[in-house]
Amino acid sequence: MGRSFIIKRINFQLLFVLFLPLVSIGQYTDVINSNRPGLSVSAYAVGKNVVQAEMGLFYEQSDHGLLNTQSDIWGTNFSLRYGLLFEQLELNYEGTFQNQNILYENFNLEAKRTDFTRNRLGLKFLIYDPFKNPERNKPNLYSWRANNKFQLKNLLPAISIYAGANFVLGDNPYYLDEPTVSPRVMIATQSRLTPRFVMITNTSYDRIGTEYPELSYIISLSHAFRNPKWSTFLEHQGIKSDRYSDLLLRGGVAYLMNERLQFDVSLGASFKDTPSRVFAGLGGSYRFDFHKDSLVPIEDQSADENGGAIEKNAMKKEKKKKRKKQGSGAEDIDLGPSKKQLRKLKKAQKKKKKDESEIDF
Repeated sequence: MGRSFIIKRINFQLLFVLFLPLVSIGQYTDVINSNRPGLSVSAYAVGKNVVQAEMGLFYEQSDHGLLNTQSDIWGTNFSLRYGLLFEQLELNYEGTFQNQNILYENFNLEAKRTDFTRNRLGLKFLIYDPFKNPERNKPNLYSWRANNKFQLKNLLPAISIYAGANFVLGDNPYYLDEPTVSPRVMIATQSRLTPRFVMITNTSYDRIGTEYPELSYIISLSHAFRNPKWSTFLEHQGIKSDRYSDLLLRGGVAYLMNERLQFDVSLGASFKDTPSRVFAGLGGSYRFDFHKDSLVPIEDQSADENGGAIEKNAMKKEKKKKRKKQGSGAEDIDLGPSKKQLRKLKKAQKKKKKDESEIDF
């Protein structure tokens, strides 16, 4: 093997060692992992005792072809995430507050609506993590291509379930005559297709028990550039409800300023004209890390957590090593001095007698 190959292999092994904690833990990482700038929700939690704030501003132009209306919308969307009790559980609050100016062209009238279009609180729990087994995710130390190409096993996703509630407070013009609280459930999956591509899906059933329940899905594909501080995403959302149905497409770029701070920008549009929607947003995410590793008693640890699993006949191998170091034979029995040791003793005795026979003056 050439010198360059050996150097590349060593570098790859070092990278594997550095990123192994991220793979084995599967929840807590040292670097912020934001759901922005899209609307999809990651299958993973932020990590125990981690608080993450995600916030942005947006503008939307919405025109309705049948109602002959035009709308200018300004608003903010925000999310507060907290790793609760243990690594797999996350408490999540999401809100969108907007101001909408509507022009009814048929009547030359203007109207204004201001309130929450999204105001919900829920819990997300990771029920399956394919990266929990480190044996499944060991890299091929001899092939860069084998580690970076798409493999069918990469489609196996992490899976989380979500349960929460929507809250309609006061006289909200966007949700007239709806109950104050309505349930929401969701399944979120996340697959790492390659080291740079991640696919997230969300399937949710919203406003359960109201007059206008809503079924929706989101498919999001994220890609990290060679410079890992930059990433991009493309997202498709489908919404089905008697109140509002649509197909939306979003895309954007995120920049990681440091391990706690990320900025983003995004654009999006709808596929129909009832209404036609074009929107843009920018924002950021910040992480407050109060995470502390939990100490696990040695009797409660798995065999592969400290030094790997104990091999079969490990004690016998260890005894053989000791015998090789100490020499063959019955080491525990005193067989007396060897021939070499006897010769040394005789020489020492002769020298001692000679010294005693000499006369000192």
